[in-house]
Amino acid sequence: MLKLLQVSDIHLATPGEALFGSDPLARLDACIADINRNHADADLVVFSGDLANDGLPEAYAALRERLPTLALPYRLMLGNHDDRANFLAAFPETSTEGGFVQASVDLKGTRLILLDTLETGLVEGRLGGGRLEWLDRKLGEAEGRPALVFTHHPPVDIYMPALDRCRLMDSEALLGVLRKHGNVRHIFAGHVHRPVCGSWHGIPFSSLRGTNHQSAPVFAGKHRVNLEPPAYAIIFVSEGSIVVHYHDFLYSD
Repeated sequence: MLKLLQVSDIHLATPGEALFGSDPLARLDACIADINRNHADADLVVFSGDLANDGLPEAYAALRERLPTLALPYRLMLGNHDDRANFLAAFPETSTEGGFVQASVDLKGTRLILLDTLETGLVEGRLGGGRLEWLDRKLGEAEGRPALVFTHHPPVDIYMPALDRCRLMDSEALLGVLRKHGNVRHIFAGHVHRPVCGSWHGIPFSSLRGTNHQSAPVFAGKHRVNLEPPAYAIIFVSEGSIVVHYHDFLYSD
């Protein structure tokens, strides 16, 4: 059994600053404390992008200060609110491929692929600059072993137009690579701040709430922020199943 945790869209600001009436750093502290208390047996925590709200060095410095309190190994990904250069200045040891913050991790017979979908200056996601070719290689190297793909931007419409306009834009090219190999069991996304699950051309996908603020369930009109409970995902991967739980960590017993 492989046990993973997904935390997404923490949106750290300058320490002490509130975002939508909430302190994102305090929310991160609460999330880490809950993980340490309840899920210290997990194999890995994946932070799936939008680590900072404005990509500021102060936000990444605060993140670097807090992460040692997490009792588990972790991997960091980038989203559209992040700044790649500022992030790498704060985390110079981070694995990069072709200048992008992405990695392939093998755990208990499963390959995890963490994609960098950040395109500087854009809200929507892209996979140019050799990222699709890198993905193709990493899936091929798995030699048929099951793979899980983590990506900040979902590749699929969730039928919330304001969010669908800024999803992963080159999703058809991504689909071509995934179909070529046929070993991707699930796509885990962030970005939308909504608990959504379904399938995309037969590949299951899921997304989750952020740790600070959420997207209101608006299926027409402009995007709105609301303050539904923050959550992280608990993921169980076995030979025959993948099960995803969403945990509202501010309301733990």
